[in-house]
Amino acid sequence: MMGKRIIVALGGNAILSTDASAQAQEKALADTAEKLAVLVEQGNELIISHGNGPQVGNLLLQQAATDSNENPAMPLDTCVAMTQGSIGYWMQKALRHALKERGITKEVATILTEVVVDENDPAFKNPTKPIGPFLTEDEAKKTASKAVYKEDAGRGWRKVVPSPKPININETAIVKLLVEQGIITISTGGGGVPVIEKNGRLEGVEAVIDKDFASEKLAELIDADLFIILTGVDNVYINFNKPDQKMLEKVTTSKLKQYIEEGQFAPGSMLPKVEAAIMFAEQSKKHGETIITSLENLTNVIENNGGTRVVKG
Repeated sequence: MMGKRIIVALGGNAILSTDASAQAQEKALADTAEKLAVLVEQGNELIISHGNGPQVGNLLLQQAATDSNENPAMPLDTCVAMTQGSIGYWMQKALRHALKERGITKEVATILTEVVVDENDPAFKNPTKPIGPFLTEDEAKKTASKAVYKEDAGRGWRKVVPSPKPININETAIVKLLVEQGIITISTGGGGVPVIEKNGRLEGVEAVIDKDFASEKLAELIDADLFIILTGVDNVYINFNKPDQKMLEKVTTSKLKQYIEEGQFAPGSMLPKVEAAIMFAEQSKKHGETIITSLENLTNVIENNGGTRVVKG
């Protein structure tokens, strides 16, 4: 794995677990940075993307709590941009420190990233992505004229927004330039700020782009060699939690498509990760591969070819 261009996609839950304080999230990212620094130490070019689900959810709660004519709540696209900034700030600080401890002098930059989506994407007619606080049915009905609310797994009613597919990343050339200059970049946070092209201009929209699909798009556009998706388990499994469960190590894209047809992967959980892995392995110009694993297993991935490795075929 020497000298590769690697994109690592971190989950928002890897940054925030139960303690939502800035201190706790910074501590989590310090641990993350220690593991990512090994990739840089080996001479790889590192690009980091990340989720923001818990963080943007908490920010929306804060916005709603202080919403008034004098201090109006910020729209969703702006909240995504705000969390890109805060998480990027914590991440770049942590990574600089981890590299300095290893005697490595490297610049780290966070790029505020706009991800272009199609305004005619079917997702805009069928919002499915739950965000923000849980409400009672009565509370949801009172605000339903302003947004769409759906019941969420018996826990209450939540606002749902569209989750369109990414078609382009506005800052691709900037990220490429920085990587070529040896600068570690943090970008496409939270799936990127969703924008549409209208009358020659980009406009923010109320939507949430899946972080794994946006990260895959970036990996494609900047000609990455390797796309690593970090999740809560060391490997992908079929027949998960059943007596005949099977761990996947090296698997082809055609085999994964067969498993998807069998309904092996949970929607909203492992399924988008597997779909993103297939997309990169099949569309990469360099015959790149995707690895799905946990942050804790990253050292094993580097040293022993661990994790689930997805290859074209």
